[in-house]
Amino acid sequence: MRILPLLALLALPACTHAQSSVTPAGAPSPSSFTRADTSSLRRTLDSLANAHRGTVGYTVHNLDTGERFERRGDEPFATASLIKVPILVTLFDFVEKGDISLADRIIVSKSDKVGGSGTLQFMHDGIEITVGDAAWLMIGISDNTATNLVLDKVGMRRVWAKMDSLGLPRTRVHSQSFRRYTSVAMDSSVKYGLGVSTPNEMAKLFALLAEGKAVSPRADSAMLALLAQSTTDDKLTRFVEGVRVAHKSGEVNESKTECALFFLQSRVVACVFTTGNQDTRWLIDNEAQVTMARMGEAIANAWPRRTPRRTP
Repeated sequence: MRILPLLALLALPACTHAQSSVTPAGAPSPSSFTRADTSSLRRTLDSLANAHRGTVGYTVHNLDTGERFERRGDEPFATASLIKVPILVTLFDFVEKGDISLADRIIVSKSDKVGGSGTLQFMHDGIEITVGDAAWLMIGISDNTATNLVLDKVGMRRVWAKMDSLGLPRTRVHSQSFRRYTSVAMDSSVKYGLGVSTPNEMAKLFALLAEGKAVSPRADSAMLALLAQSTTDDKLTRFVEGVRVAHKSGEVNESKTECALFFLQSRVVACVFTTGNQDTRWLIDNEAQVTMARMGEAIANAWPRRTPRRTP
């Protein structure tokens, strides 16, 4: 099943612009979308945030009803691996323009390998993968070596330029993973690590993907398919079952982050950033992860789910 998104990626240049995941077959008309009790939801989220031993910022935006609220929405936070979504968007911008092909081959040398999350570091030196493989590894299992290989293809400053073009001037990747010496903004890199963004900006990026406006409908559909295959389910999606979610998380000792696009009856974007977390244990019941899991559960339960289509 993990192969299917890669097959869709490799077929991307042949797709038509009419293809998009933003209006799936059987989706309700805009007039039929149900609104939530956002006052109650916000109280729940703020109660969880207030009880957390650390700083929590979030943005919640229902793309179909227009409901939207935030907490510390414009404050900068360390993104950790969540910054890999802007890198992905920049890669697909190159693919859309024909400058890079997802079928291009990459030889992974010993010097390319870095630690942390991912599997490429354990593969034999000289293994050959495609750019599409690297994209899936970067998103699906947050592979740090694959991320660096993608950054080698697109360049960090080009990620900045792409984010600027989307109206996201505070969303920045600083360096390659586990290679601080490659930083293009050392002061910010020292303060925020791999990347920086705000809850509002990252929520906007996910909204653009949902609307087919980050790169193009066909490219954004392929990226959402990748994000829906993310294998990390210990934060916003932990207590959410039976719902398709396109999401990406990030974590370092004192910061946990995640953005998710919930395909409920309506499409709901939720981005939660935490920092200064007192509980720095690498356990599934780390306080920040539990806080985020309860927040994701509350968000997913605030709106009705999509009713399956009936067949005659």
